[in-house]
Amino acid sequence: MTRRIRIFQVDAFTTDRFTGNPAGVVLDADSLTDVEMLAIARELNNADTAFVLKPDAADHDLRVRFFTPRTEASFVGHATVATHFVLSREGAPPIKGSSGRAKQKQKSGLVDVEVRGEGAVRRIAIRQPAPPLGRQLNDRERLAVLDALALSTGDIDTRCPLRIVGGAGTRLLIGVRSTDQLKQLKPDFSRLTTLSAQLGAAGFFVFTLAHGFTGCLTESRMFCPALGIPEDPVSGNAHGLLGAYLAEQGLLQLAGGSAKFTGAQGHHLNRAGRVDVELEFAAAQENHSKLDGVWIVGQAVSIFETEMEL
Repeated sequence: MTRRIRIFQVDAFTTDRFTGNPAGVVLDADSLTDVEMLAIARELNNADTAFVLKPDAADHDLRVRFFTPRTEASFVGHATVATHFVLSREGAPPIKGSSGRAKQKQKSGLVDVEVRGEGAVRRIAIRQPAPPLGRQLNDRERLAVLDALALSTGDIDTRCPLRIVGGAGTRLLIGVRSTDQLKQLKPDFSRLTTLSAQLGAAGFFVFTLAHGFTGCLTESRMFCPALGIPEDPVSGNAHGLLGAYLAEQGLLQLAGGSAKFTGAQGHHLNRAGRVDVELEFAAAQENHSKLDGVWIVGQAVSIFETEMEL
């Protein structure tokens, strides 16, 4: 029997078409096999494609599976923004109860999703638990990573040690002195792929606190060749990890149990976008605050929708 599936192309973390991070969204994907999902993701050739499925337990409202052109990913921030942008536009937001939030299940676990506002100005907000802060690299590992990016020790922001952050989707965070270092990056994708396996970091998120973007705290670039993504235009999940990292390093200002910032990304690929990050803290002992959760917030714009016959 011929099956028809609906496919949407959405640019996330932007309101301008042909910028931000493109994602495919496939609705009602329950009939698709793993092989078909991967084939569709490869055909669409976005960094990531989201496949929306019915819930399989009472603790969530929908399931989403994410595929790069090469493999399944545990969680993808920009594709989650794209998914809920499409669902809200279609008039079918998967929200139950009075919380105003949808529980989304994916390979990495559960996240809460809110649709804030309406129409063209609506924003999609994704709440994740506080990510684990992993180890800092030793000198040998650090030099290997810098060499693979065409950086030197003098290019690194001394406030920002190279550190692996995240649980199911780990990233190595690399703080550089200014936007000049971001411009001069020459990633060796073969070596970065090897280093991903050796370090246990699926991607390399290079950021700076010194740039020329008004209203932004950071500018960044992201390389994930091990996932089949040489450079990711705008990375939602990685900005959440960055928020946890900056808070740990004392580089975020806390006020009233929260902190927030905006990150710029994608300009080096002519796909500029911005990610808003909100951090929630719970009171801990000895007047210290403990990170409780991270919100990734962004807008989106529709590019096209179509049907595919299988």
